[in-house]
Formats: sequence, C-alpha cells, structure tokens
Amino acid sequence: MRWREEGLQEIMRTIRIDVTKIDKSAIYDGKSGKYIDIVMFDNREGSDQYGNLGFVTQDLGKDRRLAGERGAILGNWKEIGERQQAAATVDSGTAAAYSADPGDEIPF
Repeated sequence: MRWREEGLQEIMRTIRIDVTKIDKSAIYDGKSGKYIDIVMFDNREGSDQYGNLGFVTQDLGKDRRLAGERGAILGNWKEIGERQQAAATVDSGTAAAYSADPGDEIPF
C-alpha cells in the first residue's frame, strides 16, 4: 500500500462525542446498521487547553447544508500517538501501479 512506504507514521486519533446532541432525523439506514455522517475540523488556534486538535460536527446532508443548516458540534478529537510502519515490500511488477500522488485513484 502506497501510504505505508518506509518512514511514514500511522497517527492514531480519538473522537469523543456527546450522543445526546445527534440530530436523529439525520440517522439513516445502511447495509448493516444505522449511520450518521460526521465531519472533523481542525481548531484554528491549534491545540486547546485539553489537548484537542479539532472538533466534530454532524453532517446533515447536502440539501440541508445548502439550505443553510449546520450540524451540531458533537465533540472533539485529538491525536493520541503514532507508530512507525514497517517498510512495504512491493515487487517491481506492481510498483508502477502505485503512485506517490495522494490524488490518484485507489487501485482496487
């Protein structure tokens, strides 16, 4: 996998949300359960007094967003650590299929 090339870090993040703030009308049925969409934003001023690097809002869907509605702020997120990844082994036949450009399509 191209994002696991030698030297890259895997960063773990935690998200803490207040479930009482979820807009239940925006919960939708998926293939294997009920879902909500959330969006993570970075704090403009960096880390807050609790070490949170950003906040999480509920996405209410395109129609409601275009109508000017905003989802509630459900909570915050922070990074809790990172782990060094082992070097990826890619044979020369498949190396050309992967690109360092993060905008490329995922090859599966």
